[in-house]
Amino acid sequence: MLRRSFGAALMVASLFLADLNAAGKDIASHLQTISVTVKAGRSEGSGVAFTRDGQCFIWTAGHVVDGLQMTRMVPDPKTGTMRSVISFRDAQVVKTLVENGRTVGHLMIDAEVLKYSGADYGDDLAILRVRKKGFITKSVVFEGDALPPLGTPLLHVGSLLGQVGSNSMTAGIVSQHGRLLAKKVYDQTDATSFPGSSGGGIYRAANGQYVGMLVRGAGEGFSLYVPVRRMRTWAKRVGVSWAIDLKVKLPSEAELQKLQIGDPPGGAKGGKADMKKYPFRLHVKKVKENE
Repeated sequence: MLRRSFGAALMVASLFLADLNAAGKDIASHLQTISVTVKAGRSEGSGVAFTRDGQCFIWTAGHVVDGLQMTRMVPDPKTGTMRSVISFRDAQVVKTLVENGRTVGHLMIDAEVLKYSGADYGDDLAILRVRKKGFITKSVVFEGDALPPLGTPLLHVGSLLGQVGSNSMTAGIVSQHGRLLAKKVYDQTDATSFPGSSGGGIYRAANGQYVGMLVRGAGEGFSLYVPVRRMRTWAKRVGVSWAIDLKVKLPSEAELQKLQIGDPPGGAKGGKADMKKYPFRLHVKKVKENE
């Protein structure tokens, strides 16, 4: 009887481990599908796809795309006085294709910058819209606002060193909550990151849900990410909750075109980020050959 009970327990354990391994493979595959490289002029970083209503939106770090920013002077239609208007050139979103254990190519599509908050005085977040519908059909799943306990296993997927390291997956844990940098809250992980990781997702290893965006570090084992609870607060404040919550109606095309790209006046609170404590914004800046 004891031998029979032990055999049954062993079978149950084996089935559980098989299911766990299968689930792990599914999670890894899903995270690979929704992760992209973001190219912004001479800067390269990472991003994650949020797909709804046939459109693909990319969450990335503000400092990844800030080099695309342009300022021009235009006359105010009411007063005639000249005022500055900020616009952005398109970024390029790159999807790496891997088949049978080999990279077989890349797909690169233009993406417009819909919303941007700068790194120094803002929230260091940006939302892009891929100009081709159906580019990525899978979507990130955002976790709720509850804090993942310290020690929670995490996965990071990012373009380590830029496109050359696209969709690199590393692992770590939640190292700490609530680090303050320029009056902004960040959580901390020891998941390995390098330049190019900025904008890449941090996910629960157990279910693949998105818990935050990696943006800054002070060494390979010390990285800061914008927790999803702060992303939700920012999205609500600037009127883009539809980019993180499926229950919020997606604006019409006309409404999206009227969306103010930068932070609203008085919207970006806090001082300048302390580059001595956290010196690395984890994006890659390419150097021109003649420099």
